[in-house]
Amino acid sequence: MGKSIPKYLGQLDIRKSIVGLATGASAIYLLYKAIRAGLKCQPPLCSNSPICIARLAIERERHGRDSGELRRLLNSLECKHDGYTRSMILHSITRCVYLLEAEASACTNDDIKLVADMLEDKDTSVKIQALNALKAFSGIRKFRLKIQEHSIKVLELVSTIWDSELHISGLRLLNNLPLPDYVHPQLRRVMPALMEILQSDCNMAQVQALRLMSYLAQKNDLLYDILNCQVHSDFLNLFQSTQPGNLLFEVLVFAERLSEGRNASHYRAVKWHYNEQSLHEALFGDESRLADRLLSLVIHPEEEVQIQACKVIVSLQCPQDVAARPSSFHPSHSFSKSGE
Repeated sequence: MGKSIPKYLGQLDIRKSIVGLATGASAIYLLYKAIRAGLKCQPPLCSNSPICIARLAIERERHGRDSGELRRLLNSLECKHDGYTRSMILHSITRCVYLLEAEASACTNDDIKLVADMLEDKDTSVKIQALNALKAFSGIRKFRLKIQEHSIKVLELVSTIWDSELHISGLRLLNNLPLPDYVHPQLRRVMPALMEILQSDCNMAQVQALRLMSYLAQKNDLLYDILNCQVHSDFLNLFQSTQPGNLLFEVLVFAERLSEGRNASHYRAVKWHYNEQSLHEALFGDESRLADRLLSLVIHPEEEVQIQACKVIVSLQCPQDVAARPSSFHPSHSFSKSGE
C-alpha cells in the first residue's frame, strides 16, 4: 500500500496496453484462421446455389463428364416434398436446363411429363416454377411437341389465377411455342382474360400478353374474336407517350397486326358487327382518338417506337380500307392524305 497514486496509475496503464495488444493479436489470428478456412471451403456437390450449378457446367465442358445434377433433381421431384421444396427443386431444374445443355438434351418425354404434372400442384409458386422449367425445356426442339400438349392447361392457369408472376411465366412459355389449331377454341374462351392482363398495371405481363395477341391477330379465325373483345374505356392510354418504350412498341405492333387483318379482302368481304366497348371501336371506330396518339408517338425519343407508329399510320391509310370505310376515324382527328 506504500505505492504513490501516480505510480500506481502508470502501472495500470501499462497493464491495459499489454492486454489490448494481446487481445488485438488474438483477434487478428482468429480472423486469419477464418479467412483461411473460407478459402479452403468448397460448396458441397449437391448444393443448389447458382455458383455450384455454374461450377458443374464449367466442369462438364472442361472434362466432358455428365455431372448428374439434372437427373438427381428430376429423381428427387418424384419424392414427396412440401411446396417450398418442390418449388426450389423446379427452380434448380430450370437453371440446370439452361446451363447443362447436354444433360438437358438427354432427358426424355417422361421427364417433361413429370415437370408438367407440377402444373396441377395446389401451390401457386410450384405452378410458376413448373412453367419456368417447361419454358427452359422448350428451347430444345425435340421437346416442343410434348410441351405443346400442355398449352390448354397453361391457358387455363393464366386465365383463372390472377397472379402477375404466373401470368409472366405462362405467357412467356406460350410465346415460345407454336400453338396448334386445336387450341383455338380455348383461346377464344380466355380472350377476355388475356385482354385484362394486357390492360393490367404489370409491365412485363402486359408485354407478354401483347406479344401473344399480336401472334393470334394473324390467325384468320381468331381476328374477329380479338377485335370484338371488350376493353376498358381508357384503353388508348396504352398509346400515351409516357408509357415504357417496350410496352409502346408491342402495343403498336399489335395495332398494326389488327389493322392489316381487318384490311384483308377476305375479312372485309363479311359485314361484321362489334360491341360498343369493343377493341375495334376503341381503335378503329368513328369516335376513336387513336390518330392523335399516333401522331404524338411519331416524335417519341425511342426510334423503334417512332418507326412502329409510322407503320401503323401507313396501315390505317391503306386505300382499300379508305374506300371501304370512309368514316373509320372522326374527320377532325383523321390523317390527311398528305401524311401530316
